[in-house]
Amino acid sequence: MLKLASSSFDAFIKIDQSLTSQQNLQKIDLIIIVLIAKDNRLATLKSLMIEVNKALESLNKGNVIYIQ
Repeated sequence: MLKLASSSFDAFIKIDQSLTSQQNLQKIDLIIIVLIAKDNRLATLKSLMIEVNKALESLNKGNVIYIQ
C-alpha cells in the first residue's frame, strides 16, 4: 500500500505506531509521520498539526518522524 501511495503522494501520516515495525520504511519514497497521541479524537490530533506542518516543510522522502 505504501509503495502505491508513494507514486501519488509525498507524505503518509499515521497514528498506528506498529507500522514502523511492520515494514522497512526507508525504502518507501514517502515522508512518514507517525502521530503519538492518547486517542484519535480530532481535538487531540489537531494539537499536533503545527508540528506536522513543520515536519512536512523540512523533511525529505524516506524520513520517518514521530510527533507527540
